[in-house]
Amino acid sequence: MDSDLAAADRQPENHPLRTVKPERFQALKKYWDLYLIMLPGLAYFIIFKYVPMGGIIVAFQDFSAFAGIRGSEWVGLAHFKNMFTDSEFYTVFKNTLLISLYKLIWGFPGPIILALMLNEVRHMLYKRGVQTLVYLPHFLSWVIIGGILINVLSPATGIVNQFLGMLGLEPIFFLGSQEWFRTVLVVSDIWKEAGWGAIIYLAALASIDPQIYEAAVVDGAGKWKQLIHVTLPSLLGTIVILFVLRLGSVLDVGFEQIFVLYNPLVYNVADVIETYVYRTGITQGQFSFTTAVGLFKSVISLILVVLANKAARKLGQDSLW
Repeated sequence: MDSDLAAADRQPENHPLRTVKPERFQALKKYWDLYLIMLPGLAYFIIFKYVPMGGIIVAFQDFSAFAGIRGSEWVGLAHFKNMFTDSEFYTVFKNTLLISLYKLIWGFPGPIILALMLNEVRHMLYKRGVQTLVYLPHFLSWVIIGGILINVLSPATGIVNQFLGMLGLEPIFFLGSQEWFRTVLVVSDIWKEAGWGAIIYLAALASIDPQIYEAAVVDGAGKWKQLIHVTLPSLLGTIVILFVLRLGSVLDVGFEQIFVLYNPLVYNVADVIETYVYRTGITQGQFSFTTAVGLFKSVISLILVVLANKAARKLGQDSLW
């Protein structure tokens, strides 16, 4: 293509090769309105995602707000050394991995199961009603949900503990118990996001050719065999891509959720990298140290995405690139 264009540039104005145009410019001219719509989203990522990456240099400095980035002293990898020798960081890192792993194991299949169940509902009015109810929690902030959970799980007046009392069991301080706090985090996260996550899988289910199911029925396949041999294989590509994307945020366990719900009684099991960065960086002013922690988290996430994407390609599944 490039050689053709170069040859075209050397030809007379009326030569046939002069009519050759780069495909990218043809696409730009044909779909100019779509590219125009894309500009605000592109500007968002450039301004709020890529431009701030210049602040990474703070992780290698003894940053002072008064001296600025240019005037701050360069300390190299000193903050990374402090990070790896800080015993509190290892506790925080362990909590982050455990909570993220629990959410991945229990939370990732949630939208898939919900979508499969909704897909089997044939009464459209009932189906839409259920969809609305399961979508609704996504649009509530964690501040609102946190207030609901505090009231519902209260050891004195909460409806859950009242029910346990009716069964003759002792009340449980769910949000103050190190044994129960992570369970509350995982269950509340599934309840809030499963309905919203199911939208993508419902769209994928709607794209499956009905003739495949008809052929399966002719072959004598019941609902269970249709699920195993038709539905799940058709969803596999979508599942793999979303799983790869999920691994990219494996160390992002939800700052707002934990910040709203946790308290000093559960710091040992609830303090994660995001709350640690907030507490150390914002409240104590250790900007360079927490920038180093954030950079470490981003590098780990990038490595996980690359490895997961490579594994998906090795297995012959759809990948991000």
